[in-house]
Amino acid sequence: RRPPRSTLFPYTTLFRSASLREIVHAVQPHRIVVGMPERRNCVPMEDLLEFRLSGCIVEEAAAVFEHFHGRISLTDLRPSQLVYSGDLGPRQGLFSQTVVNRSIAMVGLVISTPLMLLAALAIRLSSRGPILYRQVRVGLKGKPFTLYKFRSMRIDAEAETGPVWAVKNDPRVTPVGRVLRSLRIDEIPQLFNVLKGEMSLVGPRPERPALVERLAGCITYYRQRHFVRPGITGWAQINHKYGDTIEDAAAKLEYDLYYIKHMSLSLDAFIVFQTFKAIVLSRGAQ
Repeated sequence: RRPPRSTLFPYTTLFRSASLREIVHAVQPHRIVVGMPERRNCVPMEDLLEFRLSGCIVEEAAAVFEHFHGRISLTDLRPSQLVYSGDLGPRQGLFSQTVVNRSIAMVGLVISTPLMLLAALAIRLSSRGPILYRQVRVGLKGKPFTLYKFRSMRIDAEAETGPVWAVKNDPRVTPVGRVLRSLRIDEIPQLFNVLKGEMSLVGPRPERPALVERLAGCITYYRQRHFVRPGITGWAQINHKYGDTIEDAAAKLEYDLYYIKHMSLSLDAFIVFQTFKAIVLSRGAQ
């Protein structure tokens, strides 16, 4: 009896006792995906080389997962995938990204000045406390910096709990803060962080030091996300739901690693476009 077919990737289980050559001869595939947790003395490399030279595409399961899902699987990730990647690491394009980021941040601050004044007035009239919220976050190469946002929560929001993730329909958020968050207006002051070179428009979202220590102890490769500047928005933010668990943080890290591997001006432009689309469709941040 055959197993049910996947809705995304239809498949048929072949006899385990059959050799790879017998399977290829019977099925005549145009693509072979190799996914083996233990490869030492197990992968029929000579057979795969012969199939590849005969025109059949041979790929690793991790590469196929990355291509279809836009994320790098932490379960199957090996350091060699990143070490030997031709796309990973500092490149000349980073300088142009920095210039573009700072130019856009400067123009954005000028254009949004009336909106920021209205937001500041609304915060001042609706609740006691400072207008701007300053919080230490972990930035490039693990260096801490002060992130600026319009205050959207009560001033005693973490007096009893300490640093915790925000949750959906968070009771600590003020009525004005809920509007600011839904429209992402609370994020506008982070353009000052971009001007100072502490952040980029696009990149992994910066976390607080206490949460970074907690997540780095639970999630492999978590600290690798700090090898690029954090961003106001990012690949993880447009692809993954808002989360408040370690599992969600691990899933977002997979998207962050994909972004770090493929970062470019074109990918940044796509992420910014998707972020604006989410704002227009009222899918703001929590």
